[in-house]
Amino acid sequence: MQTSVERYEAMYLADETVRTDAYRDLVERYYDLVTDFYERGWGKSFHFAPRFPGETFALSIQRHEHALALELGLRAEERVLDVGCGVGGPMRAIARLTGARIDGINTNEGQLARLARHTEAEGLSGLCRGIYGDFMRLPSADASYDAAYAIEATCHAPDRNVVFGEIARVLVPGGRFGGYEWVVTERFDANDAHHRELAARICRGNGLPKLTDASDVRRALERSGFTDIVLRDVAVPGNGQTPWYAPLEGEGATPARISRAPFMRPIVRQSLALAERAGLVPEGTRRVSDILNDGADALIEAGRLGIFTPCLFFLAHKPSDACPSPRPQH
Repeated sequence: MQTSVERYEAMYLADETVRTDAYRDLVERYYDLVTDFYERGWGKSFHFAPRFPGETFALSIQRHEHALALELGLRAEERVLDVGCGVGGPMRAIARLTGARIDGINTNEGQLARLARHTEAEGLSGLCRGIYGDFMRLPSADASYDAAYAIEATCHAPDRNVVFGEIARVLVPGGRFGGYEWVVTERFDANDAHHRELAARICRGNGLPKLTDASDVRRALERSGFTDIVLRDVAVPGNGQTPWYAPLEGEGATPARISRAPFMRPIVRQSLALAERAGLVPEGTRRVSDILNDGADALIEAGRLGIFTPCLFFLAHKPSDACPSPRPQH
C-alpha cells in the first residue's frame, strides 16, 4: 500500500491535468505532510518577505502582513476574508493591527484545529475564526465581506478565474482584494529546459498544480470584474535588501535554518531515517524532508536567476456599482 508521501509524489509523475483536476486532494495531502515542518522551521506565517538592512526575519514577516493591511485600508469592525489562511499567523497579526473581524478559509482540518488553538492562546478568538471550505467554491453568501486578501495561497488554485470570481462574488460593491502571488517573471523562458525543470521542482516541493505569470493574474482579476488593478513585485532587490530566499540558504542561527546548511543535510537525513525506524517520527518523514529541501533548492536558484518571485503584490477593487456576481462555473 502506498504511503501518503508516495501518493503525493505520484501526482507529480502524472500529467499536469491530473494535478489540476485533483487540486484539492493535492493541497490537502501536501499540508498534511508539511505543516509540522513549516511551523517548526518558519513560524506560524507561511510566506516569504524581503528584508531591509538590520531587520530581523520575524519583523520582515510582520511588516509584509501589515503593509498589505494598510494597502487594503482595513479598519476596525470590517468583515474580512483570509483566502487560504494556513494556521492563521497573518490573520492574527492583521487583526491586532486593524481590529478587523477576519474569517479564514481552509480545506485542511488539521490546520484549522491548530488555528483555533493558536488564536485562543493569543486572545484573538473574538476577531479571528477559521472556516472549513474550498476557495474555489466559497461557503459564503454574496456580499458577505468588505475586503479579502490572499497571501501566497491562490497559487494552489488550478484556475485563478474561478477563485477570483468567487472572491468578487462574496465582496460588497466597492470591496477591496489584495495579496501576494507566486509567479514566474519576464525572465522565465518557457523554451529553456532548465527553467522548466526549476518550475516543476517548485511545484512539487510546494504543492502547486502549476505556475503562472503576472499577466495571467491581471487577466483573471479583470475577468472577475475587478478594476483599479495594481501589480508590482515587492521583492525586487535594492537598497541593500536581503533577498526573500535568504532563509532557505541556511541564513540565520535558528536550528531549522542551520539544518538547511549543506554540511548538515546528510546528518539530518540520517537522523530522520533512524528516527523513522525507531518509530519516533511518522513513516515518510525523511522523504518529506527531501521533497521540501529539493523545492527550497529550486526556489533559491530561481530567485537568484530572477525567473520567479513569491512576492507579486496585487490590489484591486470591486466596482461600487457592481451587481451581484454569479457563482463562477468550473
